[in-house]
Amino acid sequence: MNDATHAHAEPGHGHDEAPHFTRRGYVIGFLLSVVLTAVPFWLVMTGALQNPQATAIVIVAFAAVQIVVHTIFFLHVNTRAEGGWTLMAYVFTAVIVLIVLAGSLWIMYHLNTNMMPVAEMGAQP
Repeated sequence: MNDATHAHAEPGHGHDEAPHFTRRGYVIGFLLSVVLTAVPFWLVMTGALQNPQATAIVIVAFAAVQIVVHTIFFLHVNTRAEGGWTLMAYVFTAVIVLIVLAGSLWIMYHLNTNMMPVAEMGAQP
């Protein structure tokens, strides 16, 4: 078969659409995942960072990197898979999740600061 035969192949059969992933790629992803899990665990268990806020920031940063590692090495989301539509759907989902989280935190903060204390409710005539 020549390349012209493959040009009209049915979509979904993977002819030159998605990259071929190897065992080496899975091992690299696994090792990165282990490191990205072990380092925050070590930080918390040893108390290496004295500041709890700094520890939380480092853990969130490692979690974000781990999401990217899992997306690339295990979910195979990249610009080449399905013409980039998989990546676009993933980015859209991430934006929606960030909007929901930011909006929820904003609402909770403002509800907390604008609520009237319970002690003052009984003191009004």
